[in-house]
Amino acid sequence: MLEKLKIKLSIANRVYPLTIEANQEEGLRKAAKNIEYMIKQFEQSYSVRDKQDVLAMCALQFASQVEQKTIDKEHVNEHVEVKLKELNDLLQTHLNS
Repeated sequence: MLEKLKIKLSIANRVYPLTIEANQEEGLRKAAKNIEYMIKQFEQSYSVRDKQDVLAMCALQFASQVEQKTIDKEHVNEHVEVKLKELNDLLQTHLNS
């Protein structure tokens, strides 16, 4: 069983106590740091003062990045499938000759 850690993360001037597995700590701390950075960017760029609005904008930004990566990965997979089929067809042609 993995070791459990108790950590505290600060996001938008609130502290969130979490009990996590040790191997999750680095990712969670980096995520919190990225959220804090994005909050500052949104507050500076758009003069948004309501933390709820800023957090919603951050959530939308991160979710859209995940979705875009999924879409990009699907396109890459489709491209790889086509190339593999072409290569397979070429190999079959040469093997049958």
